[in-house]
Amino acid sequence: MSTETSWRSPRRSLKALDRLNFTLGDVRDVFEPYLAIFLATERQLNPAQVGIAIAIANLAGIITQTPLGALVDASKHKRQLIAIASFVIAISYLTITSVQAFPIVLVAQAGIGIAAVTIIPAVSAISLGLVGQDRLNQRIGRNEAFNRVGNAITAVIAGVLAQFIGLTWIFYLLVLLCLATMILIFRVQSRDIDNAVARSDDAGDTDQEQSQPRTTIKDLLHDRPLLIFSLSVFLFYAANAALLPLVGQQLTGGHSNMPSAFLSACIAISQFTTIPVAAWAGKAADRWGRKPLLLLAFAATTLRAFLYGLNANPWFTVGVQTLDGIASGVFAVLLVVVVADLTKGTGRFNLAQGAIYTTIGVGAALSNLAIGFLVKVAGFPVGFFTLSAVAAMGMVWLGLAMPETKET
Repeated sequence: MSTETSWRSPRRSLKALDRLNFTLGDVRDVFEPYLAIFLATERQLNPAQVGIAIAIANLAGIITQTPLGALVDASKHKRQLIAIASFVIAISYLTITSVQAFPIVLVAQAGIGIAAVTIIPAVSAISLGLVGQDRLNQRIGRNEAFNRVGNAITAVIAGVLAQFIGLTWIFYLLVLLCLATMILIFRVQSRDIDNAVARSDDAGDTDQEQSQPRTTIKDLLHDRPLLIFSLSVFLFYAANAALLPLVGQQLTGGHSNMPSAFLSACIAISQFTTIPVAAWAGKAADRWGRKPLLLLAFAATTLRAFLYGLNANPWFTVGVQTLDGIASGVFAVLLVVVVADLTKGTGRFNLAQGAIYTTIGVGAALSNLAIGFLVKVAGFPVGFFTLSAVAAMGMVWLGLAMPETKET
């Protein structure tokens, strides 16, 4: 009997998943910009060094993401993986705030990078294992909506903490969120997660079905639509990843007292915008298809980077951040949905997702590293215009090469 037609809703576990997504602090979009300010002002690092520190987390994710995706496919202990990763993030940020030695900061950043890329596919796999393929779009949209509400509230609290107590307290806040995540993940009941469905096997979670051969890694490497999508994802994050950390550094001007409120406003505006966009994208992906929404995300990022290069006024910057909410809200949902489309029935959903997040790590690392050096030499406007051009290239590539993955 097909799991797609007979799926039941494990209501308590789904509610627990809502709360879990609320407490999942977004290391890249929420805390990484504050880390860039912390390293620039409290540790007195130059933009190139800050870029290296940010890039190390992404590089660590690059190395480990694909094997971690395979681990999530194989493991029946996805909840434990999330708990362990949350613990590593907490310890790593405590280390960064306590130790000034740059090499130790880089090691801690590597730990954060590995842990962060463990959590994302594990949450997606649990979601798929709870609701099945047919309802994944709306579930991922709901995950993102709850996550962005939590991120927005976190950004507001972080801004208050930075303004009145100090930047270090932002990272103590993240530690508390990690502890909450470690508790809430075990409210999702293991018996409600179908591990075969969670890796996109057509069949249910039985020994006989698990013994059936699955698509090989070699097959995935020769999957043309998946490769096209991977390059699209690379270009999106190569354009997007460095934007907010770069804005944070531009706002600082070497001082730590002024920019925290504006940066918190940037993050909060983006997250609040993402909430309705993510919920809408989960439904619109079925009505409109995947490709038009992805093109919308690229267009928003292209315009956002270009506008940053035109005007450095803090209030203008805050307003432009609504475009980030649109792009991030759409892309976060469609990323998981398209991978699920392309791997349906293969049993390799999390492995392919891991490979895609490896691509994200490569794009984000190169973005932060290269733009850090470019800004040091040529200034912030040149950096922003360069990122806008990269996003425009991604939009053209996606429009010309990527097929629609929605089944008709």
